[in-house]
Formats: sequence, structure tokens, C-alpha cells
Amino acid sequence: MDALDGEPGILSARYLGPEATDEERCLGILGRLRGVPPERRTARFRCAAAFVTPEGETLLAEGTCEGAIAEHPAGTGGFGYDPIFVPEGYQVTMAQLTPKEKHAISHRGRAFRALAKKMREWRAARGD
Repeated sequence: MDALDGEPGILSARYLGPEATDEERCLGILGRLRGVPPERRTARFRCAAAFVTPEGETLLAEGTCEGAIAEHPAGTGGFGYDPIFVPEGYQVTMAQLTPKEKHAISHRGRAFRALAKKMREWRAARGD
């Protein structure tokens, strides 16, 4: 999250300690952002995906979902930070989207669709 200098970053699952629940992590983020104006609450979900070919070639892809942190948690779908993350272009949190809507814009969906494309291109180049 930009206002938190990139926290929780790659440690998002262990933010506030390994025993913290998703709800505790969300509330911890909201507490740290109390009083931060909307324009500074920008954040993103990011996923990196990799495939190593039998020959040792590495195919890499990344997906991001830009958005902002809400003032309060909302929704029951998803997990992790979904109840406080509002994707860019939406007025609801990821936890309020249907699974189909979420998959279409999620960082994981984007990363693995990009990786699948690279894998198809790799196979085509081999003549498979």
C-alpha cells in the first residue's frame, strides 16, 4: 500500500504475525490508514507466476489489480484483504464481487492468463 511504504508487501500473509487472522490483518491496515485521505489509500494486488520447461527455460508472468483501501471492511466473499480492497473502476470491495467478476480482474487471473499465453507460444515455437 502506497501510504504504508509498500507494506504489507510480500509478507501480507504474515502481516501482524503468523497467528493473526485475515480480519485482524484487515483491521490493522485500516487502523494504520485512519485519517489518510482517499487519494493516498492506493494499493494493488500483485501476483508473479512461473513455469520452468523441461529444458530449464523459465517463463515468467505478472498480474496486477490496482485499487484503493476502503474506509471499512465490506463483503463476505474471497479471503485475505478482499474485504478492504476496492478495485479501480469499482465502488465495492473484492469481497463483494461475484467469483466470475473477481476472476476477470484479479491479479492471479491476470498472471496465469499471461503465463498460459506464454506457454502456448513456447509450445508453438517447439512445434508441439
